[in-house]
Amino acid sequence: MRLWTTEDGCRGLARACGCPRLRTDGNGTLGAVTRRFIPLTEVSEILDISADQAYALVRSGDLPAIKVGGRGQWRVETVVLEDYIQRMYARTRDLVKVNTEAPEDGAKGSPL
Repeated sequence: MRLWTTEDGCRGLARACGCPRLRTDGNGTLGAVTRRFIPLTEVSEILDISADQAYALVRSGDLPAIKVGGRGQWRVETVVLEDYIQRMYARTRDLVKVNTEAPEDGAKGSPL
């Protein structure tokens, strides 16, 4: 599964094969349709982490998710996943900034 961008700049998630789901509008024109929720297995593929790590993110509350169906399958909303990714980018930028600033004694800061 990978991220993709439509012609109008809207971002979404494509299926594992790389092609978005397609639908026709009332005029027969094809357009991309994204799913609202994805299972944790797809979350782990997108983030390139194990299924256990994805479940740990949900359990900790870092990645909000819902349980659906009789078997209680976890689902993450695609916009929530995108928000999580953006939060992690911001957190990483802050971490890099703090770790690369020079300490008061004039020595260079340590990289990550």
